[in-house]
Amino acid sequence: MNLFRRAQATKATPKDAIVRLRESLEMLEKRERYLQTKIDNELKIAKVNVSKNKRAALMALKRKKAYEDQIQKIMGSRMTLEQQVMAIENANVNLETMNAMKAGADAMKSIHGALDVNKVDATMDDIREQMDLANEISEAISQPVNFGVEFDEDELNEELELLEQEDLDARLLDTAGVGAELEVEAPSVPSAAVPAIAQPPRPTRAQPVKSDEDRELEELRAAMAL
Repeated sequence: MNLFRRAQATKATPKDAIVRLRESLEMLEKRERYLQTKIDNELKIAKVNVSKNKRAALMALKRKKAYEDQIQKIMGSRMTLEQQVMAIENANVNLETMNAMKAGADAMKSIHGALDVNKVDATMDDIREQMDLANEISEAISQPVNFGVEFDEDELNEELELLEQEDLDARLLDTAGVGAELEVEAPSVPSAAVPAIAQPPRPTRAQPVKSDEDRELEELRAAMAL
């Protein structure tokens, strides 16, 4: 009797089982990395001794093959553990779902208790519908999960074209802004009048030098005019 109680007390919960499985996976991954290092090392030894010591090269290849066989076994163990983790997680989800359904059923029972006799038949029909729905959900949950995702190619192409058009519009706007910044303004004509360039004085014709006789003749003409 005590043994039975002790077994019940040490019963692992889904969370504990998942934790232990993940720890085992981590240990196997470390072991696999270690063996891969050994394989690489043995391959180097075989390459070094392939021409000068064929016996050592052959032994290195044998050890490499043994390590590879261990890695294959570890990979199989990892696959089994990963499948167990997924199975426990799915079972735990199903359990939580069923608990929620039970809580919903209890809530419906408490509500139905407040109904009178005339509404019992209608209430029972509702309960049957809800239970049928619960069974359909339970069956759907128990089915294998399809991880494939279907996409609407036409919708994706339309969205891609819209993004391309937005990118093109943005680049056109950037190009127009750069062109406006690089535009060189034409020089404006000054409003004030430009002063005229001073011209050098024109040379005057040199007056002929008058002789003494000419001056006397002019004085005589002036005296006669008086």
